Amino acid sequence: MKKCVVIPDSFKGTLSSTEICQIARGAIARYFPECEVVTIPVADGGEGTVACFAQAMRVERITVPVSGPYGERVQATYARRGKTAIIEMASAAGLPLTNGHCDPEQTTTFGVGELIGHAVDHGCEQIILGLGGSATNDGGCGCAAALGVRFLDRNGQTFVPTGGTLERIAAIDCGGIKERFGPVCVSVMCDVENPLCGPAGAAHVFAWQKGADAEMVERLDSGLRWLGEIMERDLHCSVAEMPGAGAAGGMGAGCVAFLGAELKSGIETILDVVGFNDVITGSDLAITGEGRIDSQSIHGKVISGIAKRTAAKGVPLLALVGSIHPSAVGAYDLGVTAMFSINREPEPLEVSAPKSRENYQKTLEDILRLIRAAEEMSR
Repeated sequence: MKKCVVIPDSFKGTLSSTEICQIARGAIARYFPECEVVTIPVADGGEGTVACFAQAMRVERITVPVSGPYGERVQATYARRGKTAIIEMASAAGLPLTNGHCDPEQTTTFGVGELIGHAVDHGCEQIILGLGGSATNDGGCGCAAALGVRFLDRNGQTFVPTGGTLERIAAIDCGGIKERFGPVCVSVMCDVENPLCGPAGAAHVFAWQKGADAEMVERLDSGLRWLGEIMERDLHCSVAEMPGAGAAGGMGAGCVAFLGAELKSGIETILDVVGFNDVITGSDLAITGEGRIDSQSIHGKVISGIAKRTAAKGVPLLALVGSIHPSAVGAYDLGVTAMFSINREPEPLEVSAPKSRENYQKTLEDILRLIRAAEEMSR
């Protein structure tokens, strides 16, 4: 084996994608010391996305003081490569920043807009924005306000809407953002298909984990519904039913309506940015994985995106995962060569989780032993 590409997702709560890459690099070097190992840790657009891009390629990390979820000053970091900025909204509006006291009627994405503005003002012409892990439900209005969009109430006064004040919006003026943005292209990493509002919308599906109770969920949903109507009236942009509009508290809709963004699969965005088609060329093997592989994994998620590209190049793809659901059988049709669970005993997650690092390493080493034996037999 002369070249191997390792490109895993994290095992949520047990192993980060960066840790997996470190384990794999060490194990492959022991069994195939002459093998070129390329590691590309993957994140889904939420917390850790910038760190993963920084691990996968050369980037400049830029730290900026911005507004946090409640307007407090926080230090947020984004990555820059040439004229491309990679930003995760969680760095300025993420749940961990609330210290366990989240109120999606009060939190704002204003700091996300400040990060984007900083990148644009310093010459970036492409913004890649990861949605995920947000504490907000403001439909991206805070972000837009930071970039020059004016939200007017019924008295003609300008204000910055939050999740609890969306129904105060009487008019939207995007003149300021158009002057500032010019030719800037925004791509949004978004792997959910929820609409803006309704039973499957942002509030009903995601607001619970952000601290909302049943009554608040209804208020938040009503506000997002009103926002969708105002967007259609003032911006001539119909986004309420768009798949992904409800991502990150309606940030998906806001990115499209205010920033002219394109919502894209997170893994496809990552593979394009790191030049995966070129990276995989000439490889003997690719290794991916995630905490659990099931039917969702083969519909636009990390493993499916990688499998399609490795199959096109004729490169075998192994999936090392925590658990394998019977519905994952479709992964073989996409291009996965073989799947392996790292769990070495039938144990509940709370028992196996602390042993994930050890189990991953042992499973990978067993596979490498088999590959080495097969190579020796073929000589």
